Amino acid sequence: MRKKPLEKTMSDPKREGILLVDKEKGRTAFYLVKVLRKKSGIQKIGHAGILDPFATGVMVMLVGRPYTKISDRFLKDDKEYIATIRLGQATDTYDCDGQITEMSDHIPSFSDVEEAVSEFQGIIDQVPPMFSAKKVGGQKLYLLARKGIEIERKAVKVEVETTTLDYSYPELKIQVSCSKGTYIRSIANDLGNKLGCYGHLTALKRIRSGLFKIEDCIDAKSLSEPSFCYIPYLRKSV
Repeated sequence: MRKKPLEKTMSDPKREGILLVDKEKGRTAFYLVKVLRKKSGIQKIGHAGILDPFATGVMVMLVGRPYTKISDRFLKDDKEYIATIRLGQATDTYDCDGQITEMSDHIPSFSDVEEAVSEFQGIIDQVPPMFSAKKVGGQKLYLLARKGIEIERKAVKVEVETTTLDYSYPELKIQVSCSKGTYIRSIANDLGNKLGCYGHLTALKRIRSGLFKIEDCIDAKSLSEPSFCYIPYLRKSV
């Protein structure tokens, strides 16, 4: 019987490391894992924090067992995002992938927006959205939400710093630096409620994950190109 070749991570540890990828819209984290497995020849690949398919930006890809084993170290890092909110409409998922549940024709002024944004600073209480992977009683919330079941969720303390970047109704663009476990979708929903006009997230770009910044990332589209040469970004401190 022909023996299977050893995984390259066994014979070539130099191929293990961290690869920073700017995820494109419409792709999943699993897609990036799949492509990198093919390109690197290493099967043990993970990441330090998922992004929804409609979101873009920094994905910290961990290539090789020594790096996937320490994923918790990176998952605990703070993050930074640029978020676009569509005011006037609420959705059941708090983002553009959901169904519209409420509508309003109220148009907040810029000063109204600034006042509302000022409340999303420092340590705040945030209720996780029903459409999330957070577990309550051993069940993931989104599995209940898909069945039309909504349950009470306890608020979680998160730390945020929110800045208004641009406002032209119905579009509001903000920048958010936040602690682990913060849901930007919830900020969009809660901000819309404070403004009295509803709101949901329509675009999200992660521009920083811990020490890793968007300018250090490679374009995810380049991973699929035949000419792409896999070279991990190694950190000596890891």
